[in-house]
Amino acid sequence: MVWKNPWYDPSLKHHTPAGFRNTLPAGHQQGDVERWRKERKSAGLPKPPALGYDAFLNQWWQPVTINALPEDGVWWLGHASMLLRMDGNYILTDPVFSRRASPLPFVGPERKTPPAISVDKLPQLDALVISHNHYDHLDAATVRHLLRRFPDLHVFVPLGLASWFRRRGAKNVTELDWWQSISWQGMTLTAVPAQHWSMRTPWNRNCSLWCGWVFESRYHRFWFSGDTGYTPELLTIPERLGKIDAAALPVGAYAPRWFMSVHHMDPQSAVALWQQLGAPLAFPIHWGVFELGDESLEEPVQELNQAIANLAPVNDSFRTLKIGEYLPF
Repeated sequence: MVWKNPWYDPSLKHHTPAGFRNTLPAGHQQGDVERWRKERKSAGLPKPPALGYDAFLNQWWQPVTINALPEDGVWWLGHASMLLRMDGNYILTDPVFSRRASPLPFVGPERKTPPAISVDKLPQLDALVISHNHYDHLDAATVRHLLRRFPDLHVFVPLGLASWFRRRGAKNVTELDWWQSISWQGMTLTAVPAQHWSMRTPWNRNCSLWCGWVFESRYHRFWFSGDTGYTPELLTIPERLGKIDAAALPVGAYAPRWFMSVHHMDPQSAVALWQQLGAPLAFPIHWGVFELGDESLEEPVQELNQAIANLAPVNDSFRTLKIGEYLPF
């Protein structure tokens, strides 16, 4: 039986009867995946960091220290995993604490830097927020561990993922479409557009939605962009929701650009978007843990720093964090 989108709304451009899509053309030509894999293998990519993985770890990783201050802020846990503290609430995004971003424990992208904190050492969590269902953003083992430790955890997901969480024991799940908001614990959470795709098996491509999230507390509006390529549509987010005070912008898995740029921002695009947002407090994510693209672990931050120097030589608001580092808003 052909799957039909139960949320289909013909008035919404990103809806289709068979699932979801980007609002602008954003796909690949037949044969592109095979071409990329062949070129990647032939060139022996990705290369290790110039000084090796241990040196990279020493420079860009530290264990999380949970401070006792009540201020709003964020700990970057690596890749797209973040621990937010806003209005006294602790919110975890896209947690992947397993050894691999894969459905199998013995194959698939292997993490090159360890988790900066374990599930057992997390503070009392109030919410779990997911951007989409790719294995480097949604890890079943981590989710099961979280739900065992925090059985009343409130989970926020894009359309199509609530049933996945309920099957794993989640009691409180809210799924939202783009531009839908919910008031929760004195805050407002809004699912916002991203240019990406979804797939967890060969049979469910784009059957669930992908998104970014805007978290609005009494004092700050924070944008977690999720996984996204650059598109002018991203600028409708501050236009509709208000000025962004802080943002987590993806900068990794961009090489080769001819293949990756549709769905992943490169450092130059992230800096351009940051400037278009009015240069709010920002930090780069989606790098430093998994080798998903052809660039080495350190290249995203090297290119980011060069892009900032070229476009915004006087900069104190786009901060490059270590994995495990805390940034107050």
